[in-house]
Amino acid sequence: MKYDFTTLPERKGMDAIAVDFPPAQPKEGFDLIPMWVADMNFLACPTIPEAIIERTKHTTYGYFRPRDEYYDSIIRWQKKRNGVEGLLPEHIGYSNGVLGGVTSAMNVLCSRGDNVLVHSPTYVGFTGTLTNNGYHIVHSPLKPDENGIWRMDLEDMERKIVENKIHTAIFCSPHNPCGRVWERWEIQQAMALYEKHGVFVISDEIWSDIIRPGCQHIPTQSVSDYARMNTVAMYAPSKTFNLAGLVGSYSIIYNKWLRERVEKEASLCHYNSMNLLSMYALIGAYKDEGHEWTDELCQVIAGNVDFACDYIEKHFEGVTVSRPQGTYMLFLDCTAWCEAHGKTIEDVEHAAWDVGVALQDGRMFHGPCHLRVNLALPLSRVEEAFRRLDKYVFNA
Repeated sequence: MKYDFTTLPERKGMDAIAVDFPPAQPKEGFDLIPMWVADMNFLACPTIPEAIIERTKHTTYGYFRPRDEYYDSIIRWQKKRNGVEGLLPEHIGYSNGVLGGVTSAMNVLCSRGDNVLVHSPTYVGFTGTLTNNGYHIVHSPLKPDENGIWRMDLEDMERKIVENKIHTAIFCSPHNPCGRVWERWEIQQAMALYEKHGVFVISDEIWSDIIRPGCQHIPTQSVSDYARMNTVAMYAPSKTFNLAGLVGSYSIIYNKWLRERVEKEASLCHYNSMNLLSMYALIGAYKDEGHEWTDELCQVIAGNVDFACDYIEKHFEGVTVSRPQGTYMLFLDCTAWCEAHGKTIEDVEHAAWDVGVALQDGRMFHGPCHLRVNLALPLSRVEEAFRRLDKYVFNA
């Protein structure tokens, strides 16, 4: 490979939540393997620090407006990776994070107390954001099919839309935490249902670049005219390039009325504005080298996923997982294992943390006996984590 995905960056003492501020410490003799916070443990794409450092050499950092290059970079990236045509700078908005963009859109499309359709398992950020802003979540569970692939239940979705008078839905594509990369026909069916009942859609597509080779991200707005004009799509380079600490995401909204209302709502706090260096980080990330780096990243993640899922199947009887098609997260179902061993998922989580495997309790994602595991580390660290889970947790 051209880029280095085998070196583990030294993050200790560099303010990272994943390593400097864990909720628990491992027992003596074990180092921490950070697999809980959804950020990456790889060296950055070189063009990102290059762009940031070059800009900081000019020692003025005052008020600014986004460069044309910022918008051009997004347009080129979306066209090359997702086949997006007709995207113009005027369609692109800014938000200090995807959840901030979700909130702005919700405040335009809903009244406080409105019911909102959300699939479960559910990204914990949706739960907190919608609840904190006074909206009521109605869950429609995803269901594994006969091959263990998570699917939407259209009958359940329609029933809940009608019964709860729902006019806004959150769509997660690719899905976090399940890792589904929705096929075009699946999104078309969902959007046809939303159109039938006049439902607006807020589509979180932050994971759209981290796709298993052989799969393809389909932008929600691309599947129909209704989807194009009634969807707020949220993107960011933060998952792809590990830029969450720099802050910054962008929306794509083709409907002029909707776009202007969302932009107005986002402006009301007067602090929802772009960071100078995050702009240059995006420009650096979205260069041609960024495409190469991302392609290699996806190969590395796929290799980590294959190792982990194969290991689970061979060694962890009673633990199941649907092999994710996107994201770098696993969502492990430990129900059968816990029942067989008289344990709770909390017992499993504590045992893992004791030996330095810092993973996440899946209950906050509405997985009743689940764990969420971050695989965005060098393979050597993933292998060590699963050896510890084997020896000290699932086959202790």
